[in-house]
Amino acid sequence: MSLSRRALLSTAGATAVLAAVAPPAAARPRTGTPIRQIPLQGAVNVRDLGGYPTYDGERVRHGLVYRGDHLGKLTEADLVALAGLGLARAVDFRIPLEVGHDGADRLPTGVTAVARPITDNGLFGQLTAAIGSRDPVLQEQMLGGGRAAAFMADVYRTFVTDAANRGAFGRTLRELAAPGSGPVLYHCTSGKDRTGWTSWLLLRLVGVPERSATEDYLASNTLRAAHDARVREGLRQSGMMRNPELIVPLQEVRREYLDAALDEVRAGYGGLYRYVTAGLGLDLRTVAGLRERLVG
Repeated sequence: MSLSRRALLSTAGATAVLAAVAPPAAARPRTGTPIRQIPLQGAVNVRDLGGYPTYDGERVRHGLVYRGDHLGKLTEADLVALAGLGLARAVDFRIPLEVGHDGADRLPTGVTAVARPITDNGLFGQLTAAIGSRDPVLQEQMLGGGRAAAFMADVYRTFVTDAANRGAFGRTLRELAAPGSGPVLYHCTSGKDRTGWTSWLLLRLVGVPERSATEDYLASNTLRAAHDARVREGLRQSGMMRNPELIVPLQEVRREYLDAALDEVRAGYGGLYRYVTAGLGLDLRTVAGLRERLVG
C-alpha cells in the first residue's frame, strides 16, 4: 500500500472512530486475539498491545506499545528480557505514595523513565489503611456491602472528570502518535485501571472494535488471578485480614467499572468524540497519526 493511500485510510479511519460510526456486524472481525504476555518474574501483567484486528482488516502492530504493572520488583533476568524489547520510554502513572511503597521502576540501561502520576482517587491509601488496621469490623465497614466496587467506579469516573488526569492521558496518546518515537511501555501499580483505560482508548482510537478492546481490558483478571490469590492468602495467614475476599473488587477489573467511565464520557461530553477532542485535547491529525504509526 502506498504511503499516500495509507495516510488517506488512516485519516478516514480516525474520522470514523471519532464520529463513533461502527461498521455493520458482518464486517466486524472475530475476537479471541491471543494476548502476548511478556513473561517476567517481578511483574505479572506486562504485555504487547499489538495483534488486534481493526475494522478495516488490518492489525495493531506488535513491538511498539506495551502495557504493564509496576516495575519496581524486576529481577536481573527481567531487565534482560525488557532490554530485548528495545524500549525508548517507560511511562509511570503511579502517584508518589505508590512509588514509595513498591519502589521506583527498575529499567534497562537506555530506557527513559517518565513520571506521569494519575490520581487513583485515594484507592491505594484506602486499601493500605483498611489492611493496616487489622480490624475486621472496620475492614467490613470500609470495603463490604458493595462499597469497594462503588469506590472503584468512582476511580474510573475521575479518569473523565479530573482535568489533570485528562491531561496525562492526552499527553500519553499524543506521544504514542509521534513518528519515530520508539517502543513505549506505560504502567501503573497493577496494570489494570489507569493502564487499562489508556489501552482501551488507544485500541478504540486506532479502529479496534469495542468488544476486542474490552476483552483486552478484562484480560488483567486472568493474568493477575494467581498473584492476587496469593496476596489474599498471605493477608489471611498473617492475620492482617480475617476476610481478604473484601479486597477482590479492588484487585479486579470489571465491565461495570469501564461502564462508569463511559457513562461519565456521555454525561460530560456527549460521546467519545468530544471527550477525545475537548477533554483530552487530541485533534484528528493526532488520531490519524496513531493509526499511521500503530496499524498496518
